[in-house]
Amino acid sequence: MTANATLDHLLKIEAQAAAMVKEAQEEADRRIRENEQTNRAAFDEFCKAQNLKRQSGIKKIIEEIKNKYQITLDEYRGEISKIEADTQKFAGLLEEYLGLLCNREKDE
Repeated sequence: MTANATLDHLLKIEAQAAAMVKEAQEEADRRIRENEQTNRAAFDEFCKAQNLKRQSGIKKIIEEIKNKYQITLDEYRGEISKIEADTQKFAGLLEEYLGLLCNREKDE
């Protein structure tokens, strides 16, 4: 084999090797893209499921708080409704207080 033939043979082998490397890189890139898409889709589904679960839990907590609030408010209203309003006593206290205020202004 002559030097030129040897060089041609080596260049062909190098070209074949470069083509194989390129093909392997393209295949690796394709597989990476597929895995990224698959993993992204799985991750998105997982996140959606977790969000739904948390939202459901939050809704339950909000309902419990609303129920406790309503019970407390009803109890408070019930207690207040039992108290009898003494308007005459209130009016007397109001007149006394206003009288004290007026006397204080006179003293100053």
